[in-house]
Amino acid sequence: MQLLDIATYFTSESDVARVAKGPLEDADLTRLYAYPPRPRRPWIRVNFVASIDGAVTADGVSAGLGTPADKSVFAVLRTLADAVLVGAGTVRAENYGGVSFSAATRSERASLGMTEVPPLVVVTASANLDPESRIFTDSAVPPIVLTTSSAPAEARRTLAAAGARVVETDGNTVTTESILATLNDLGLHRVLCEGGPGIFGQLLADDAVDDVCITTSPVLVAGSAGRISHSASSSVRRMTRAHVLADEDGTLLTRWVKHRSDA
Repeated sequence: MQLLDIATYFTSESDVARVAKGPLEDADLTRLYAYPPRPRRPWIRVNFVASIDGAVTADGVSAGLGTPADKSVFAVLRTLADAVLVGAGTVRAENYGGVSFSAATRSERASLGMTEVPPLVVVTASANLDPESRIFTDSAVPPIVLTTSSAPAEARRTLAAAGARVVETDGNTVTTESILATLNDLGLHRVLCEGGPGIFGQLLADDAVDDVCITTSPVLVAGSAGRISHSASSSVRRMTRAHVLADEDGTLLTRWVKHRSDA
């Protein structure tokens, strides 16, 4: 793997030129993907991988689209986060476990005043999670389950008994406002949302997405796979390109941040 930083600029003749600035090391990736220093509110970063033709999964899971470059950036994004936000559907489909770091990474995070391992924050209005699943049995820290007061009481008690920190919100749905409020109350400001498309669409519709990291895997998939976000209606949000990275295998990794006038 040789990951390069591709700078795109326009000449006076409007020709596009691309200049490779790499190869990049982990320290370069940490700088490129850094959160704003000391954010005072939850900064929501969304990370997805998709095929060239826009498929969010291959054979039903996003792991089928992964490449070495995507996995490298994925690891860096997790090391920078206070919390990993994910929807219950993705937890079930991808057989999620907790975040795992080496002893060196844990020590480095601690030296920066961060928790050694970020918790998973799982959004589920129904509290429908298997207490024997990997988020409970294969996790260095207890997951935080954000659910509703209308979810079955027995389900909530079961998840708490499995080790989860269960946070309830009023109503029948977990709103974006309640997600942000919970993250803020817990001091989790550098947030990495890993999907799925439903929670991304909800956050996008409510204009709560600050930062989007997209990997384009160098494959075509076709089939009936969905998009990286979906919601009941369109929500056009202008973004500004932060960078474009390219690997020799054809993988492209882009980062987009909320347009300044909208931030």
